[in-house]
Amino acid sequence: MSAENTHEHLEHAGEHEGMTKKKIWQVFFYLLAITTLEFIIALYLLPKDYIGQGMANFAYIILTLVKAFYIVAYFMHLKFERTALKTGIVVSLIFIVYFIILLLTEGSYLGVHMN
Repeated sequence: MSAENTHEHLEHAGEHEGMTKKKIWQVFFYLLAITTLEFIIALYLLPKDYIGQGMANFAYIILTLVKAFYIVAYFMHLKFERTALKTGIVVSLIFIVYFIILLLTEGSYLGVHMN
């Protein structure tokens, strides 16, 4: 192994030093717990009218966003990237969601007035 290959290997290992087998399993069990909670809401709380459909939908959205955070942060290694890359991705995501909301709002506005 040449000195250049060793240097590249050490750089790559340093980039992902936060991901250990223990951390991977920890994140897996967090995701499992969140998914189990979603199933409990869907199979036990919602049919027995302990919570309403609107509250269940809100809970699903929040739990799904938490799961998405864990998947992107740990399994896609975004947690270990530089701040500039994280900021660029988050700002882009905010604009995309904002534009989708605007399109849905304007789409229903035009649909109502065309009749």
